[in-house]
Amino acid sequence: MTSSERTAVVTGGASGIGAAIAARLIDQGLRVVIADRSASVVAVAERLGAEPMLLDVGNQRDLDRAAEIERVDVLVNSAAVPADVPPDAVDIGVTMSRVLDVNVIGISRVVACFLPHLRRSPSARILNIGSVQGLAAGAGGSAYATSKGAVHALTRALAVDLAASGILVNALAPGFVDTPMALLADGRSEYDTDWFQTVYVEHARIPLRRPARPEEIAVAASFLVSEANTYITGAVLPVDGGLLATF
Repeated sequence: MTSSERTAVVTGGASGIGAAIAARLIDQGLRVVIADRSASVVAVAERLGAEPMLLDVGNQRDLDRAAEIERVDVLVNSAAVPADVPPDAVDIGVTMSRVLDVNVIGISRVVACFLPHLRRSPSARILNIGSVQGLAAGAGGSAYATSKGAVHALTRALAVDLAASGILVNALAPGFVDTPMALLADGRSEYDTDWFQTVYVEHARIPLRRPARPEEIAVAASFLVSEANTYITGAVLPVDGGLLATF
Protein backbone atom coordinates (compact mmCIF):
# COMPACT_ATOMS: atom_id res chain seq x y z
CA MET A 1 0.00 0.00 0.00
CA THR A 2 1.33 3.45 -0.89
CA SER A 3 1.29 6.30 1.62
CA SER A 4 -1.33 8.13 -0.44
CA GLU A 5 -3.72 5.22 0.09
CA ARG A 6 -3.42 5.33 3.89
CA THR A 7 -5.69 7.48 6.05
CA ALA A 8 -4.63 8.81 9.45
CA VAL A 9 -6.84 10.29 12.14
CA VAL A 10 -5.04 12.52 14.64
CA THR A 11 -6.99 13.55 17.74
CA GLY A 12 -5.92 16.73 19.48
CA GLY A 13 -4.50 17.70 16.12
CA ALA A 14 -5.35 21.39 16.11
CA SER A 15 -2.22 22.41 18.03
CA GLY A 16 1.05 21.29 19.58
CA ILE A 17 2.30 17.75 19.14
CA GLY A 18 -0.85 16.60 17.38
CA ALA A 19 -0.61 19.32 14.74
CA ALA A 20 3.08 18.57 14.17
CA ILE A 21 2.36 14.87 13.68
CA ALA A 22 -0.47 15.66 11.29
CA ALA A 23 1.80 17.94 9.26
CA ARG A 24 4.54 15.32 9.00
CA LEU A 25 2.14 12.58 7.92
CA ILE A 26 0.75 14.90 5.25
CA ASP A 27 4.29 15.57 4.05
CA GLN A 28 4.75 11.81 3.77
CA GLY A 29 1.71 11.54 1.53
CA LEU A 30 -0.96 10.25 3.88
CA ARG A 31 -4.51 11.49 3.83
CA VAL A 32 -4.91 13.06 7.28
CA VAL A 33 -8.04 13.87 9.25
CA ILE A 34 -7.42 16.27 12.13
CA ALA A 35 -9.89 15.71 14.94
CA ASP A 36 -10.24 18.25 17.73
CA ARG A 37 -12.92 19.73 19.95
CA SER A 38 -11.70 23.26 19.17
CA ALA A 39 -13.33 25.11 16.28
CA SER A 40 -9.82 26.15 15.24
CA VAL A 41 -9.45 22.67 13.74
CA VAL A 42 -11.11 23.93 10.56
CA ALA A 43 -8.50 26.64 9.94
CA VAL A 44 -5.61 24.38 10.96
CA ALA A 45 -6.76 21.62 8.62
CA GLU A 46 -7.12 24.08 5.75
CA ARG A 47 -3.62 25.45 6.37
CA LEU A 48 -2.03 21.99 6.48
CA GLY A 49 -4.02 20.42 3.68
CA ALA A 50 -5.89 18.03 5.97
CA GLU A 51 -9.55 17.33 6.59
CA PRO A 52 -11.16 18.70 9.77
CA MET A 53 -13.29 16.71 12.20
CA LEU A 54 -14.94 18.33 15.21
CA LEU A 55 -14.55 15.71 17.92
CA ASP A 56 -14.84 15.78 21.69
CA VAL A 57 -13.46 12.44 22.88
CA GLY A 58 -15.96 12.49 25.75
CA ASN A 59 -19.01 12.98 23.52
CA GLN A 60 -20.53 9.76 22.23
CA ARG A 61 -22.54 11.52 19.53
CA ASP A 62 -19.33 13.03 18.16
CA LEU A 63 -17.76 9.57 18.18
CA ASP A 64 -20.74 8.03 16.41
CA ARG A 65 -20.42 10.63 13.64
CA ALA A 66 -16.66 10.09 13.45
CA ALA A 67 -17.18 6.35 12.95
CA GLU A 68 -18.88 7.10 9.63
CA ILE A 69 -15.48 7.80 8.04
CA GLU A 70 -14.80 5.34 5.23
CA ARG A 71 -11.36 4.11 6.34
CA VAL A 72 -8.70 4.49 9.02
CA ASP A 73 -5.23 2.96 8.80
CA VAL A 74 -3.46 5.10 11.40
CA LEU A 75 -4.86 6.44 14.66
CA VAL A 76 -2.86 8.94 16.70
CA ASN A 77 -4.33 9.72 20.12
CA SER A 78 -2.94 13.12 21.08
CA ALA A 79 -5.97 14.73 22.73
CA ALA A 80 -5.23 15.51 26.38
CA VAL A 81 -5.77 18.06 29.12
CA PRO A 82 -3.04 19.25 31.51
CA ALA A 83 -3.40 19.38 35.29
CA ASP A 84 -1.22 20.72 38.07
CA VAL A 85 -2.78 20.01 41.44
CA PRO A 86 -1.36 19.16 44.90
CA PRO A 87 -2.41 15.85 46.48
CA ASP A 88 -4.31 17.63 49.29
CA ALA A 89 -6.38 19.86 47.00
CA VAL A 90 -10.04 20.04 48.00
CA ASP A 91 -11.15 19.26 44.45
CA ILE A 92 -8.58 16.53 43.78
CA GLY A 93 -11.32 13.99 42.99
CA VAL A 94 -12.98 16.27 40.46
CA THR A 95 -9.66 17.11 38.81
CA MET A 96 -8.50 13.51 38.73
CA SER A 97 -11.78 12.34 37.21
CA ARG A 98 -11.69 15.00 34.49
CA VAL A 99 -8.07 14.28 33.56
CA LEU A 100 -8.53 10.51 33.50
CA ASP A 101 -11.73 10.82 31.48
CA VAL A 102 -10.03 12.76 28.69
CA ASN A 103 -6.47 11.43 28.78
CA VAL A 104 -7.19 7.73 29.33
CA ILE A 105 -10.84 6.82 28.89
CA GLY A 106 -10.94 9.14 25.89
CA ILE A 107 -8.33 6.98 24.17
CA SER A 108 -10.38 3.86 24.88
CA ARG A 109 -13.48 5.50 23.40
CA VAL A 110 -11.64 6.61 20.27
CA VAL A 111 -10.01 3.21 19.75
CA ALA A 112 -13.40 1.51 20.08
CA CYS A 113 -14.86 4.00 17.61
CA PHE A 114 -12.32 3.32 14.87
CA LEU A 115 -11.43 -0.30 15.61
CA PRO A 116 -13.69 -1.80 12.91
CA HIS A 117 -11.86 0.32 10.32
CA LEU A 118 -8.42 -0.49 11.73
CA ARG A 119 -9.17 -4.22 11.63
CA ARG A 120 -9.86 -3.95 7.91
CA SER A 121 -6.56 -2.19 7.21
CA PRO A 122 -3.56 -4.23 6.04
CA SER A 123 -1.20 -1.85 7.89
CA ALA A 124 -3.04 -0.57 10.95
CA ARG A 125 -1.11 1.40 13.55
CA ILE A 126 -2.19 3.09 16.78
CA LEU A 127 0.03 5.64 18.51
CA ASN A 128 -0.80 7.09 21.92
CA ILE A 129 0.90 10.20 23.27
CA GLY A 130 2.03 9.56 26.83
CA SER A 131 4.63 11.52 28.77
CA VAL A 132 7.83 11.18 30.76
CA GLN A 133 5.56 12.16 33.66
CA GLY A 134 4.07 8.71 33.32
CA LEU A 135 7.55 7.28 33.91
CA ALA A 136 8.95 9.72 36.50
CA ALA A 137 7.01 12.00 38.82
CA GLY A 138 7.23 15.75 39.33
CA ALA A 139 5.81 17.88 42.14
CA GLY A 140 2.14 18.77 41.75
CA GLY A 141 1.64 16.38 38.88
CA SER A 142 -0.26 13.54 40.51
CA ALA A 143 -3.34 13.79 38.27
CA TYR A 144 -1.46 14.23 34.99
CA ALA A 145 1.26 11.70 35.86
CA THR A 146 -1.34 9.12 36.85
CA SER A 147 -3.19 9.63 33.58
CA LYS A 148 -0.06 9.27 31.47
CA GLY A 149 1.09 6.20 33.39
CA ALA A 150 -2.31 4.73 32.61
CA VAL A 151 -1.87 5.63 28.92
CA HIS A 152 1.34 3.61 28.89
CA ALA A 153 -0.38 0.63 30.54
CA LEU A 154 -3.31 0.90 28.15
CA THR A 155 -0.89 0.94 25.22
CA ARG A 156 0.70 -2.33 26.32
CA ALA A 157 -2.69 -3.95 26.91
CA LEU A 158 -3.99 -2.87 23.51
CA ALA A 159 -0.82 -4.14 21.84
CA VAL A 160 -1.49 -7.59 23.28
CA ASP A 161 -5.22 -7.57 22.56
CA LEU A 162 -4.91 -6.33 18.97
CA ALA A 163 -1.84 -8.26 17.84
CA ALA A 164 -3.98 -11.03 16.39
CA SER A 165 -5.66 -8.41 14.18
CA GLY A 166 -2.27 -7.25 12.90
CA ILE A 167 -2.58 -3.87 14.63
CA LEU A 168 0.61 -2.45 16.13
CA VAL A 169 0.13 -0.20 19.18
CA ASN A 170 2.82 2.00 20.67
CA ALA A 171 3.22 5.15 22.73
CA LEU A 172 5.59 8.08 22.83
CA ALA A 173 6.66 9.61 26.14
CA PRO A 174 7.73 13.16 25.31
CA GLY A 175 9.65 15.22 27.82
CA PHE A 176 9.50 19.01 27.80
CA VAL A 177 8.06 20.19 24.48
CA ASP A 178 7.67 23.78 23.34
CA THR A 179 3.90 23.85 22.80
CA PRO A 180 0.99 26.02 24.00
CA MET A 181 0.63 23.68 27.00
CA ALA A 182 3.90 25.17 28.31
CA LEU A 183 2.47 28.68 28.53
CA LEU A 184 2.04 30.15 32.01
CA ALA A 185 -0.83 32.35 33.18
CA ASP A 186 1.18 35.48 32.39
CA GLY A 187 1.75 34.37 28.80
CA ARG A 188 5.40 33.38 29.25
CA SER A 189 6.68 29.94 28.39
CA GLU A 190 7.77 27.94 31.41
CA TYR A 191 10.95 27.25 29.46
CA ASP A 192 11.90 30.93 29.75
CA THR A 193 11.73 30.89 33.55
CA ASP A 194 14.85 31.10 35.70
CA TRP A 195 13.91 27.73 37.23
CA PHE A 196 13.91 25.89 33.91
CA GLN A 197 16.99 27.64 32.56
CA THR A 198 18.98 26.91 35.74
CA VAL A 199 17.95 23.31 36.39
CA TYR A 200 17.43 21.92 32.90
CA VAL A 201 19.75 24.03 30.76
CA GLU A 202 22.67 25.29 32.86
CA HIS A 203 22.84 22.18 35.06
CA ALA A 204 22.01 19.92 32.07
CA ARG A 205 19.16 18.02 33.72
CA ILE A 206 18.20 17.68 30.07
CA PRO A 207 21.51 16.64 28.48
CA LEU A 208 20.57 18.36 25.21
CA ARG A 209 19.88 21.54 27.25
CA ARG A 210 16.59 22.54 25.63
CA PRO A 211 12.98 21.49 25.25
CA ALA A 212 11.92 19.57 22.16
CA ARG A 213 10.24 21.11 19.18
CA PRO A 214 6.91 19.46 18.33
CA GLU A 215 8.37 18.51 14.95
CA GLU A 216 10.99 16.37 16.71
CA ILE A 217 8.27 14.36 18.42
CA ALA A 218 6.59 13.97 15.04
CA VAL A 219 9.72 12.34 13.59
CA ALA A 220 9.47 9.47 16.07
CA ALA A 221 5.72 9.27 15.63
CA SER A 222 5.90 9.01 11.86
CA PHE A 223 8.18 5.98 12.02
CA LEU A 224 6.09 4.08 14.56
CA VAL A 225 2.92 4.48 12.46
CA SER A 226 4.67 3.77 9.16
CA GLU A 227 4.60 0.54 7.18
CA ALA A 228 8.37 0.36 7.75
CA ASN A 229 7.62 -0.52 11.37
CA THR A 230 6.56 -4.16 11.28
CA TYR A 231 7.70 -5.53 14.64
CA ILE A 232 7.61 -2.79 17.29
CA THR A 233 4.45 -3.01 19.38
CA GLY A 234 3.68 -2.45 23.05
CA ALA A 235 6.60 -0.02 23.34
CA VAL A 236 6.71 3.28 25.22
CA LEU A 237 9.45 5.39 23.64
CA PRO A 238 10.82 8.39 25.55
CA VAL A 239 11.58 11.38 23.34
CA ASP A 240 13.08 13.61 26.00
CA GLY A 241 16.53 14.86 25.05
CA GLY A 242 18.09 12.46 27.54
CA LEU A 243 16.04 13.63 30.54
CA LEU A 244 15.37 10.14 31.89
CA ALA A 245 19.01 9.15 31.42
CA THR A 246 20.15 11.62 34.11
CA PHE A 247 19.80 11.52 37.88
